[in-house]
Amino acid sequence: MSVEESNVPPAGEDIHLPGGSIEPFLLTVGVTMALVGITWKWWLLVLGLLLTVGVLITWIRAAVIEYRHLPLEHGDEH
Repeated sequence: MSVEESNVPPAGEDIHLPGGSIEPFLLTVGVTMALVGITWKWWLLVLGLLLTVGVLITWIRAAVIEYRHLPLEHGDEH
């Protein structure tokens, strides 16, 4: 397999990696609260669902903003 056929970017080209995020942890907490709330307390279910929906909205919005800031040629095959 030659260098042109591989998916490795050429030397000097930046590889985009997203930064750290608290969203995965908060989503886990929200889903866990909702699941425990189903069998224990109704208010815990409501809080868990609100947290889950809020985190999903925030996370998706941040991903869209980050995607829009990528260079136009990002992902183009050469």
